[in-house]
Amino acid sequence: MIQNEGRDNCFSSHGRRGFGLLTAISIALPLHWSAEMGAASELSIVQSEVRNVLSKAKAAGVLRMAFHDAGTFDMDENSGGMNGSIVHELERPENAGLKKPFKVLEKAKREIEKSQQVSWADVIAVAGAEAVSLCGGPSIPVRLGREDARMPDPEGKLPEESLDASGLKRCFLKKGFSTQELVALSGAHTLGSKGFGNPVVFDNAYFKILLEKPWASSAGMSSMIGLPSDRALVEDDECLRWIKIYSADQVQFFEDFKSAYSKLVDSGAVWRSG
Repeated sequence: MIQNEGRDNCFSSHGRRGFGLLTAISIALPLHWSAEMGAASELSIVQSEVRNVLSKAKAAGVLRMAFHDAGTFDMDENSGGMNGSIVHELERPENAGLKKPFKVLEKAKREIEKSQQVSWADVIAVAGAEAVSLCGGPSIPVRLGREDARMPDPEGKLPEESLDASGLKRCFLKKGFSTQELVALSGAHTLGSKGFGNPVVFDNAYFKILLEKPWASSAGMSSMIGLPSDRALVEDDECLRWIKIYSADQVQFFEDFKSAYSKLVDSGAVWRSG
């Protein structure tokens, strides 16, 4: 009898511990799920309000704004990046034309803040992704939580349009990006008025046209296609390798652009705690 009582007590003790563990799990999991659901709900609101103000005609400008906000990141100096500072930098020559997308996103931000707080950095990061998706490009996941800078980023940090391929590669390397990522991100120029296919369709036309080198012709407007930095890419063997890959495989371009964009809009970001 004593032996049985010991066994009963032993099982009873294990039972209590098991019950306590199950109780802890039952409490912890809903909290975890609740946090995830809350974050998803916040993101959904931001995406919805951005879509309400976005159109295909506005997509190129909005995407350019995301690139110019994040593109100031300097890994060595630990400065710049996706921090919303672009709203303080609209008078800079390199940001000419960005006042219109700023006003578009200002409307979205105002609507979002009727229900929740959101940083400029988050709005711009999400808006760039939505611009790509709206024009037929990949769906790009963007997480929220970036804090805004209170002052402009240092000047002279964006890649210059006149850079050759070597200069571009050095510039992007300082931002933590490989040559492959440089070429993938350059594919964003498929949107807008640079002459790389349909200006409101996100596809791999940029790479196909780069290979054709239409600017070499003096006929019509062909000589006006692309920036000097675009034309420089096709003259570099390492860049040319990726241009050929993306020209032949749009799915690969979409996958690589998605990864590179996600990395871009996280570059230099300061994340809120909690």
